[in-house]
Amino acid sequence: MGAALGWGLLAGSSVLLGGLLTLRFRVSARALGLIMGFGSGVLISAVAYELVGEASDTAERGLAVALGLFAGCATFFAGDVLVDRMGGADRKRISGGRAASGSGLAIVLGIVLDGIPESVVIGLGLLEGVGVSVAVLVAVFLSNLPEAIAATSGLMKSGWTSSRIITLWIAVTVICGLSSLAGYAFFENASGDTIAFVLAFAGGAILTMLADTMMPEAFEHGGRLVGVFTTIGFALAFAISALE
Repeated sequence: MGAALGWGLLAGSSVLLGGLLTLRFRVSARALGLIMGFGSGVLISAVAYELVGEASDTAERGLAVALGLFAGCATFFAGDVLVDRMGGADRKRISGGRAASGSGLAIVLGIVLDGIPESVVIGLGLLEGVGVSVAVLVAVFLSNLPEAIAATSGLMKSGWTSSRIITLWIAVTVICGLSSLAGYAFFENASGDTIAFVLAFAGGAILTMLADTMMPEAFEHGGRLVGVFTTIGFALAFAISALE
């Protein structure tokens, strides 16, 4: 269980790193767009080979995979609408958005909504000695990094102090670690269909998040080169998956 917590904290620590980088350096919108594109490619590969592919191999019935995909999609969509209405719609805006001081809770909820499915999968990977997928770790780390940079920029513009921002990202990192731990502890004796449902659920949520937020933002600021970086990210994650 300690390993699940540790790997979850490691993957989630990129939000803290992103916050520290933004407080110390200026990251250009184009560079961040390219990072988002690369991270999107890594996530697409992780969804295809590490989540849905693994779910298909694990499921006792194919229905569990289909139900998981659409349940994950619906859950993220509904949660994202709620977070947007609370003031967290611009949490991934590279330009910093209009992150009003009162939307801090919404920003936290939005990033937790994005990160929990990914973190739970990390814990699942430790069940039955399968081990943590390097591709999933890389995908989670890279997807959190630009999000934290964008959100930190917005929080700085709305008057948040450095200490308050760092405290926020530490809390989010801990939540990611606990989510990974939950994925290990709660599903230790689960059936194959249950595991498959959870893996597919995460895949559906991540795909919806990518299409709704990350990729449009990446192309807006990174330009046509984002397509190249997305393909490179996909190829790298596939290579890692094939070598595991």
